[in-house]
Amino acid sequence: MSWLQERKQFVKALLSNPAAIGAVAPSGAALAAAITESIEPRGKVLELGCGTGVFTREMLRKGVAPSSLVLVEQDSEMSSSLRTQFPEAAVLQVSAQDLSRESHPELHGIDAAICGLPLRNMSGAHHHKLLTAVFEAMRPGGSMHFFTYGVRCPISPSVLEDCGLFARRVRFVPLNLPPASVYSLSRQP
Repeated sequence: MSWLQERKQFVKALLSNPAAIGAVAPSGAALAAAITESIEPRGKVLELGCGTGVFTREMLRKGVAPSSLVLVEQDSEMSSSLRTQFPEAAVLQVSAQDLSRESHPELHGIDAAICGLPLRNMSGAHHHKLLTAVFEAMRPGGSMHFFTYGVRCPISPSVLEDCGLFARRVRFVPLNLPPASVYSLSRQP
């Protein structure tokens, strides 16, 4: 997909549902490198809110096999584009809050997750449902990586505690528009 096509697709999705996009521009290369930094090439990766595929392309560049990717994107046009760009990946057109291993067997054996969803635009109940689904699908020792434009973790301490998770800020990315912080979520010991 060309730079111009990617921007057109992003703007169209932004105008049709701004709260679901939650950004003023697609994530940049510096954020893609930071959020995928700890992804192992041999693992199975779940990506939530793939958008135009910038994080997906970075994982492929780092050696993750296309067939090891489970891509979740609710927007129909973006899902269709992801299927075209990454034909070997499993692409699920579903709300991330509605994920379950029973409905989506592709979720079995996830080693890590990348989240591009606008978590600041979601309620605590949505966070809880999302995190429960992701960590039920994930193998022990797995972690979820996400970013925020805010100054602190967008997931409340009470939701983290209820889900048995620990959040840690791992990187600040000033070269993104807007600047972003990358967090890692893992199960509490």
